[in-house]
Amino acid sequence: MDSFFLRWNVVYLLKSNWKTAVSERRDSMDETWQQLKEWIDASRYIVFFGGAGVSTESGIPDFRSVDGLYNQTYKYPPETIISHSFFMRRTEEFYRFYRERMIFQGAAANPAHLALAALERRGKLKAVITQNIDGLHQLAGSKEVLELHGSIHRNYCTRCGQFYGLDRITESDSVPKCSCGGIIKPDVVLYEEGLDDTVIRRSMEHIANADMLIVGGTSLVVYPAAGLIDYYRGKKLVLINRSVTSRDSQADLVIRDSIGAVLGAVAGIK
Repeated sequence: MDSFFLRWNVVYLLKSNWKTAVSERRDSMDETWQQLKEWIDASRYIVFFGGAGVSTESGIPDFRSVDGLYNQTYKYPPETIISHSFFMRRTEEFYRFYRERMIFQGAAANPAHLALAALERRGKLKAVITQNIDGLHQLAGSKEVLELHGSIHRNYCTRCGQFYGLDRITESDSVPKCSCGGIIKPDVVLYEEGLDDTVIRRSMEHIANADMLIVGGTSLVVYPAAGLIDYYRGKKLVLINRSVTSRDSQADLVIRDSIGAVLGAVAGIK
């Protein structure tokens, strides 16, 4: 079975599991879920800060995890391949990894994405700040999305600056080239590169103005992005993550569960 059908099956199974989880929990919301819902109802300026755990529920793996398949296929760890120097020295190898492990065109927005978009439409949520590069928040309908690490959907020529969509990358068999002959580079933040100053500033402003900050799907170990939550001064800091984070003791509410099931239930996503 080729990789396309494997990915499609994973997404299909995950989507089925979301519906089951949300339907099972909606009628019997536990105390932490109920508290979250009450805080959302009472808040006027909610900001969401999310990481890879939001997208894993759409079938997109965390590229930092080194699994058996990765060990059999690639000579270098992800942190080495997804670096500026590796892109410059071994561009073709970079793109082989990038196409196979970081682009998932069949992925669909899950209940977490849909719930956040719904909260934005209701005037509750003012911004989504994400470490993900997949564009699923926009696919779900979110408008104010600050992408700390860029997006696979934006690509530019390193020579003339011409921008290209994702198709230019996926339709090329090797290193994608611009009409001017320059190499096209994804507009994503690689290791050894800095974050966009404008995106950082806007993220800081939103977090500082928030009366509620929901952090989900991230272990808060990737800096400087994780340090942004220090700008929050409110009293409704919520952490939704399956595993323990270094900031659990600072949170006003901690929920260890599926972020799609939790947000889907409290936002009434079916």
